[in-house]
Amino acid sequence: MSLAHEIAGAIDRNVESNAADLRSLSRRIHGHPELRFEEHQASAWIAEFLGARGHTVERGVAGMPTALRARAGSGSPRIAILAEYDALPGLGHACGHNLIATAAVGAFVAAAHVVGAAGGEVVFLGTPAEEGGGGKIRMIEAGVFDGIDAALMFHPFDRDVLAHRTLASVWLTFEFHGTPAHAAIAPHTGSSALTACMDTFRLIDGQRVHFRDGVRVHGFVTDGGQAVNIIPERAACEISVRARDGAELERVRGIVERCARAAAMASGVEVRVSARQGYRDLVTNMALARRFGSHALGLGRSPREHDESVGAGSTDMGDVSHVVPAIHPWLAIVDAGAAQCHERRFADAAGGETAEHTALVAAQALARTAVDFLRDPALREAVTAEWRARGT
Repeated sequence: MSLAHEIAGAIDRNVESNAADLRSLSRRIHGHPELRFEEHQASAWIAEFLGARGHTVERGVAGMPTALRARAGSGSPRIAILAEYDALPGLGHACGHNLIATAAVGAFVAAAHVVGAAGGEVVFLGTPAEEGGGGKIRMIEAGVFDGIDAALMFHPFDRDVLAHRTLASVWLTFEFHGTPAHAAIAPHTGSSALTACMDTFRLIDGQRVHFRDGVRVHGFVTDGGQAVNIIPERAACEISVRARDGAELERVRGIVERCARAAAMASGVEVRVSARQGYRDLVTNMALARRFGSHALGLGRSPREHDESVGAGSTDMGDVSHVVPAIHPWLAIVDAGAAQCHERRFADAAGGETAEHTALVAAQALARTAVDFLRDPALREAVTAEWRARGT
């Protein structure tokens, strides 16, 4: 059952009527970048936008001051539209989260406008700290996704893709402790924490031939010693490990940890290993993604289902996709190859008119897809059947 023409038209008109304010919201968030868990101004602006349109906004969701929730409609089915709005250190909105927030806000308001005719409930979730903080994971743990039947969001990119893989991830910290000594008078009496730290990187590089396709291991030295004339007593590094699924992630994590322990043993120093929770791989619900794609096509976009020619990162939307059916489509704000996420050129593009237009199109497509899900039993059945057959 396709979305009724009059409902699709009402959604589009609602987004168009709010377009000027949505563009303004995007520019304000872009011009005032805030790091993970510190998105106080962005969350306040979003809450003000929704409140001005008659929606009650819950703040401090899941114990996070900058997390938000709003609801429209009642009962089931229930679908969530997710917003992100944190920025990157030194690069601002080089991942375009200002656009993600704008599209989600516009989509929620438009879907809420017609939810009475559709039935069910649409939920807006403002999710902090995607850039390394895992705000969505905290929401999952707090039960925020309990009773949610599907979750949607969009991400800006350099091409339109419905289902682009993301990688499971973990961050490992290695802290090495040795014995200091005068580097010129008595270097033989010291044991260098820095040598062990550097050897860790060399050993990891030697193991790359054994990594499966899609694995990414990279890091940096966070402490390289205390003075040039002292054998370093302490050194530390942080290593990011990513893989296409959790099983390969754990295998490679074991290799990386063994490299650090071997390096420590070789230099006669101690190593302390700690891990920071990463993200799970993204499992796209293709039934839902294809419905989004059909609406995007009707709005003038030409999304392909997959594109293996471009690399993958990680997102806590992956964790969401393991608890409810979810989609995370990508829409271009620049020409293919012109800029990628986490580049200054992408940050600049995210503040431009072309990017704002893409966010408005995303708002329409997300709202249409959300309402389609609420109205169409056949779509829900297809989404549920795929979810049950996913094998995880």
